[in-house]
Amino acid sequence: MGMNNFAKLPVLTKNIVDVSTIDANSKLENNISIVLFPGKQVDIIKGEIFNLNQKIYKPFYGFKDFQMIVICPKGTEEEIDKIKKAIGNYTDMVKWNFIFAEDEVVKAFYDSFQTNQSLDGNLHTSKAFIIDKELNLRGRTDDKDMADGKLFGYNMASVGELNDKMKDDVKVVLAEYRLALKKNSADRKK
Repeated sequence: MGMNNFAKLPVLTKNIVDVSTIDANSKLENNISIVLFPGKQVDIIKGEIFNLNQKIYKPFYGFKDFQMIVICPKGTEEEIDKIKKAIGNYTDMVKWNFIFAEDEVVKAFYDSFQTNQSLDGNLHTSKAFIIDKELNLRGRTDDKDMADGKLFGYNMASVGELNDKMKDDVKVVLAEYRLALKKNSADRKK
């Protein structure tokens, strides 16, 4: 009998604030979410969003509970619409959720992630974050490229990091839930 043993992706922060506190039509709970913060200078982060779309969104958007959550400062709606149209020309945007909030709300939501970095003065970070169905921030605790080993978010400007680290980590989280589902189903049949 074969036993499948694989490492689970570590939880770095438990119980982050659910995005439903900002937008009643969206929620992180019961979803595997990729969360990003484009900030106020949207034109300079186009490449980051395109990288994330190609390397993470496209391979995984077919999974039922997978979604992208983009937390944008109010006042960036026009610039975000341009990016949405550009990506929408070659991508089904059905799982992209763009949420606009006041600056303080964006910052407070980000702060609930309790990472080792802050948003910049424009409320931007080039990191994308994996949030599981239980509102936990997932990442790495033994990353060789980080001084303290902790990788809270994945650099959207680095195709290599998205491809080599984030894609693998999203696969691990999805596998965890698939295995749990199979186990629960098998337990019910007993």
